[in-house]
Amino acid sequence: MAPMIAPVVSQEWLVSHPDVVVADVRAYLDGRSGADAYRAGHIPGAVFVSLDVVLADPPSKERGRHPLPNPARFASGLAACGIGDDTTVVAYDDAGGAMAARLVWLLRILGHDAALLDGGIQAWRGALKTESPMPASTQFTPRPWPAEALADIDEAATGVFVIDARAAERYRGETEPLDPRAGHIPGARNFPYLGNLTDDLRFRSREELRGRFADIADAGSVISTCGSGITACHNLIALEYAGLGRGRLFPGSWSQYSATERPAAVGDEQGS
Repeated sequence: MAPMIAPVVSQEWLVSHPDVVVADVRAYLDGRSGADAYRAGHIPGAVFVSLDVVLADPPSKERGRHPLPNPARFASGLAACGIGDDTTVVAYDDAGGAMAARLVWLLRILGHDAALLDGGIQAWRGALKTESPMPASTQFTPRPWPAEALADIDEAATGVFVIDARAAERYRGETEPLDPRAGHIPGARNFPYLGNLTDDLRFRSREELRGRFADIADAGSVISTCGSGITACHNLIALEYAGLGRGRLFPGSWSQYSATERPAAVGDEQGS
């Protein structure tokens, strides 16, 4: 069954649905600890879901920096957080959903109700807590990742509608702090995930997002990439929120592609 809730919800919606499990998915690429940030203060009742432990397998040259987690790893990690087969999840971070989108997208492609909290922890108007809740005992049944939601490296390299969520300077190949080579997949268009957000890290209106993705009539034609398959999920959430349907994720993204000898492009190509 398709998810019933929108992929992005407000604080007012969350407060009016007390049975929802709130997930803190803060994670950082600069060495800071998301778990430490959670312990320092989180939305009341929120559980911490680790990007590296629950939402990704260990990195490898063959699969990239954040490979999709084995379904059993994903299921056991969520169950340990009190997220079960019938749980509705609202996830947040402190980066406009850049990290939390991975959890939301993975749940939604499995048919689970899940959404991003618009504005993240910065938009929370109540007090933050440092106490960690005791997750309820539950069961999350492992299920294979739907093949129709994913694209592999060969498909991403064919020149179909590939969008790249990285910052423009990384896309153009001016800098590359994380991956083996600079540049982007030839033919990919640059749609930095921050373009989905306003200055206060809330999602732009559906109308604004449809304008941003004006060349996309149906997200089913889109393959979304980024550095390692994390912020690419933010663009997929934005496309769905805009009413354009669901695109596909290239999980390895540039971290997998750049570790091969396939050609790389630099500079700008048509995009937003």
